[in-house]
Amino acid sequence: MAQIFDRSSNALARMSLVLTGLIVIALGVTLNELQRSPWVTRQGQRPDQPVPFSHKHHVQGLGLQCQYCHVSVEKSSYAGIPPTKTCMNCHAQIWTNAALLEPVRHSWATGESLVWTKVHDLPDYVYFNHSIHVNKGLGCASCHGRVDLMPLMYEQNTLQMEWCLNCHRDPAKNLRPAGQVYNMAWQGPTTEKPVWCAVSDAKTGKPTAESVDCQSNDPSGKGSGEVASLNVNALHLPGVAAQAVVPAMPAAVSYTKFTDQRQLGYYLMDHYKIRTANELSSCEVCHR
Repeated sequence: MAQIFDRSSNALARMSLVLTGLIVIALGVTLNELQRSPWVTRQGQRPDQPVPFSHKHHVQGLGLQCQYCHVSVEKSSYAGIPPTKTCMNCHAQIWTNAALLEPVRHSWATGESLVWTKVHDLPDYVYFNHSIHVNKGLGCASCHGRVDLMPLMYEQNTLQMEWCLNCHRDPAKNLRPAGQVYNMAWQGPTTEKPVWCAVSDAKTGKPTAESVDCQSNDPSGKGSGEVASLNVNALHLPGVAAQAVVPAMPAAVSYTKFTDQRQLGYYLMDHYKIRTANELSSCEVCHR
């Protein structure tokens, strides 16, 4: 019986299998890169807004604190968008006739809210709580970037699951003292610029992060000039004994010096009562 297929069909079959595999791999790589691209994540895009609000002008130029507009960032799961009243606190007196502020004046006159386009928009199935991150020593710039340098707001990071998990698996690299949460220019300690931290007594109702006191100057006074001291004999208060006016000295506080961000991060993780990496990476942390 004559052969239906030529001998070369075997080679063609093998080549077709290899080619099909390569196409599948190429398609997978393409789709993976597509879902990471700014076209999907909107990373770096500056959406149109009803008013071209400049964070750089208001934060760096005028020195406004984040909490002035985002009043609920320390107490709620959302940072909050400021009402028109917040804008009019200033713009009822300055730039009162500026054309670009007409939407703000119209909102104030009619009571209709400005419809802002959300820049950092997480999926509905993701539970994100601003307050827990802020109160546990995570700075605004860690997620939002250098907002104080943005004339128009944009999304600096992808906000995808792998980006969040990279921090949850190793939060030490991003933690900072509570007093530096709103400092956009904060950089971790180095050998040239160390940080000293000490822990005070935790109080009920007070965030654990606020029980840690960190300073950029050596608390011992070494290298920063002579420490002022109280000369009891130099006190000449009529009718009052010198020893009676000597103030009570505070209890000694032991400060720890840090020259590396990771060392500081582990120290803060311990005293901020932050859960372990395995617990922070659990599904129920973000998916409720």
